[in-house]
Amino acid sequence: MSRELRLSVLDQSVACVGRPQDESIRHTVTLAEHCERLGYHRFWLSEHHSLPAIVGTAPEVLMAAVAARTQRIRIGSAGVMLPHYSPFKVAEQFRVLDALAPGRIDLGVGRAPGSDHRTAMLLNPDPRASEMFPQQVRELQAWVSGEDMPEGHPGRGIQALPRSATAPQVWMLGSSSYGAQLAAHFGLPYSFAHFITDGEGCAEALDLYRRLFQPGVLARPEANVCVWALAADTEEEAWRLFASRERARVDRQTGRFGPLLPPEQALRLYSPAEESYRQQLRRKAMVGTGAQVAQQLRALAEELEVGELVVITWTWNPAAQRRSYELLAQALTLPPA
Repeated sequence: MSRELRLSVLDQSVACVGRPQDESIRHTVTLAEHCERLGYHRFWLSEHHSLPAIVGTAPEVLMAAVAARTQRIRIGSAGVMLPHYSPFKVAEQFRVLDALAPGRIDLGVGRAPGSDHRTAMLLNPDPRASEMFPQQVRELQAWVSGEDMPEGHPGRGIQALPRSATAPQVWMLGSSSYGAQLAAHFGLPYSFAHFITDGEGCAEALDLYRRLFQPGVLARPEANVCVWALAADTEEEAWRLFASRERARVDRQTGRFGPLLPPEQALRLYSPAEESYRQQLRRKAMVGTGAQVAQQLRALAEELEVGELVVITWTWNPAAQRRSYELLAQALTLPPA
């Protein structure tokens, strides 16, 4: 089935060796401005805590900075790790964001901690917090939309302010069937984290979401898929740049986390098991020229029957990351802002 492919962006403010961490935050804002000019539809920001590779810890704060520097592109969290927080407070934060950028705010939520167990306990000491996730989602959606709580609920009559003519759009994020089922139950849009699972379980989760979908916030299912991709002016250069991401993924398999290395420093000898994993990564990676990666993205979108892909790209050099998004925009003929 041929359909127009919409492209969006996920950025995680990646920490890089030899660069102060605060620069990564500022590079994210610059990237958002760049991607708006290129015609990307959304710019999403992730939430992680105490992770040496990623310094994007507060998407709601960074979204405000992006909102102040952009005019058209949708801005979102991908996502707020809801079990850490009060749904009411999150609703207030995102209602304020919607006041700053009316009709442009996506409130993506997830159940995963975005951190290790100790860090998660510091954010919320309740070890059973994630069990309340479905109720939290229901409350969040009500406060975001201005719907009142049912009779007997302690929040009945309480409003998340400011109110306005628009409201954030709540998205369910996931990398398994759990999020797909919950999104279907509440009638919410759904985003699958293909880049986390290397595609495993993606088609099954989307099928489950579509089969179980009940009209709620949406009348019909709406889904996108978040994928990792990297384009450069030549295929050789793209694979050279990929060495940084490749090293990070291989190291993570053995519990080693750290800032992203420059490509030249990322090369090392791998054990047989590591080399096997490395080759598996390369077989699945969307890496190459703009035209080559665009062809892979189109094929994936057709296979999964989605009209939107959210692209995440890690490079040590921010200019290379910006160039990658530029090449994909050109290859997929995005309408410039």
